[in-house]
Amino acid sequence: MGHQSKDAIFGAVHCKYAVFILIKYIALKKNRVSVYIDGFNLYFGMIEAGFNHCKWLDVEKLVKSYLTSNQELINIKFFTSRISHNPQKQKRQNAYLEAIETTNVKIIYGLYKAKNIECENCGHNWLVSNEKMTDVNIATHIIIDAYQDKYDTAILISGDSDLVPPIKAVHENFSTKSVSVFFPPCRHNNTVAGAAKGSQIIGRKKLVDNQFENEILKQDGFILQKPKEWL
Repeated sequence: MGHQSKDAIFGAVHCKYAVFILIKYIALKKNRVSVYIDGFNLYFGMIEAGFNHCKWLDVEKLVKSYLTSNQELINIKFFTSRISHNPQKQKRQNAYLEAIETTNVKIIYGLYKAKNIECENCGHNWLVSNEKMTDVNIATHIIIDAYQDKYDTAILISGDSDLVPPIKAVHENFSTKSVSVFFPPCRHNNTVAGAAKGSQIIGRKKLVDNQFENEILKQDGFILQKPKEWL
């Protein structure tokens, strides 16, 4: 009887110790964060808000400014398309994308298509450009990354309601994961906010405080300069 009691006591102590170790591990384990940025949604939100001086935005610095001590940044993915048919705009975009490439942000490209539109009344022609594939690319990455267990929390920077289905898909199929939405200026959407586990609007101060330096030295020695139109 005494021997059994010793075994029982030992087992209880061992069990309590195992529980203690598990609790300590959970407490120390950091929440893994992956970030998905809709580049054009962010850009045009800033323009609509009148924040033209904030276009030279260091998105990595911006994201890190929101993270807490118990969070670990896994990756940042920036989704965009290279514009066409406007050399000056292309030059400014190239400078900005090269600036982003000096950080730890991965750029994922979609398509930028332009087509001729003709007025039926006067016969005047003009080009209308549309970005393609960004929402599909974001949806694909946010779901695949969840499936491959690359994050605990996904932060989506966009107000595009086309991204509600992938947000819901993550919550419905991966119960331990959550998607929060950080809305660009002038891009708040109630439907998107309702699908997310949390949301907030990126304010002017955050944008102003997280700009690149006016000049950026690349690894090859080339100096990138903030476009003069953005000064």
